[in-house]
Amino acid sequence: MNFDLDGGKLLYALGVVFALVALLYFVQDVVFGLSITVRAVLLFALFAGFFVGGVAIDRGALDVVSFALAAISYAVFIGYVVSRYDPGETGIFLALTASAALFVGLGYAVRERGISVSVRTAGIVVVALLCLSLVLVGADVLGGGVTYETSLEESVTVTAPEDVSTDRDGTPVEVSVGTATATNGFVFARPLEHPAIYGCMAGTDDILEDEVPIRYEPSSYRHPDAIGGNAEHSAELTARVLLDDDVDETTLSVERDDDVDDCDVTRSEPTLVVVVDEGE
Repeated sequence: MNFDLDGGKLLYALGVVFALVALLYFVQDVVFGLSITVRAVLLFALFAGFFVGGVAIDRGALDVVSFALAAISYAVFIGYVVSRYDPGETGIFLALTASAALFVGLGYAVRERGISVSVRTAGIVVVALLCLSLVLVGADVLGGGVTYETSLEESVTVTAPEDVSTDRDGTPVEVSVGTATATNGFVFARPLEHPAIYGCMAGTDDILEDEVPIRYEPSSYRHPDAIGGNAEHSAELTARVLLDDDVDETTLSVERDDDVDDCDVTRSEPTLVVVVDEGE
């Protein structure tokens, strides 16, 4: 077997692989805190820049590498847009069809028509794309992010349901304790991720468990994972408490205290303390 490899081509291939990994990591929304809109524009700008570079470069395999990076950038761009904006089945089909036509057309133009761009022109295009990207990133950073507000009821009444039998001590009861509102005050779409939230019981033995799970309604897998520009999204907060079997009804005060740790909290009256972990 012939194991004679071209070292240069191997390095090119590794560069393309690492570029793919970097782009996939970039679209996970875990770095830079950019909006969905700006991330999508940056990916498309990368595609355009690499394609123009591939047309302008005429040296060894660099043009092929540039075209490969352009194709990868575009593929990640399409995947990101489809996953974030949820265009539906028809929209996905149209996006894929348009993408196929685009690349067939570009391939025909490069191979059959022999289109060419001077290095100077390519440089101007790349600089223009870079300037556009910097302007958008700056506007995105200055525009601020999504703000999350929690509005809680002053008190709630927990009533045991009728004819409920369980295999454990206590009766699970769900009760609405407030609402959470996410507001995007800028024009760019951004990821929507409500902060983690839970409750702690204090000042009563009517509720058997100290830690009370609180969920968003609709739940996280049913509400959108993106919020449009200048838009607002609200969700109801529902607590699930375990009511003592000997108690038919109890009233709980509701308050927020984000400094509570491991439900180490005391109150003089029955209280549901809501803890919102907004992170940093």
